Amino acid sequence: MSNDPLPSSFDDNADFYEESRWQKFSRRLTEEPLIPLGCALTCYALFGAARSIRAGDHATTNRMFRARIYAQGFTLVAMVAGSIYYQADRDRRKKFNDVLSEKKAQEKNLAWIKELEARDEEDKMIRARREAMRQGGKPSGGQ
Repeated sequence: MSNDPLPSSFDDNADFYEESRWQKFSRRLTEEPLIPLGCALTCYALFGAARSIRAGDHATTNRMFRARIYAQGFTLVAMVAGSIYYQADRDRRKKFNDVLSEKKAQEKNLAWIKELEARDEEDKMIRARREAMRQGGKPSGGQ
């Protein structure tokens, strides 16, 4: 049997998904606020360097390129330190997400099986009506 998820009418149901992209972005931003700060500082230094190149100010250009290097170093250190600091939390979150996804996959599978059983029951009723119509009798069913 394939590990591909079964197609279902529940695919568009938001209850089967836990965290949106924006929620994940905001969570990561609050977990490690120094990384976006370092990225912003790097962008500011690049913007300042580009502006000073246009103005022809070589001293400011060099200072801004040094600032860019320092900002990139800061960002790299923040990434490594945050990675080390939050490793245990990430492991726990990964285990939680794995358990949650397994549970949701089981729920989705059970819902899909119920849907298939309902469709099968409906198909059996339609076949029984057709058979009754062929035999010249009244259609049997709840209608």
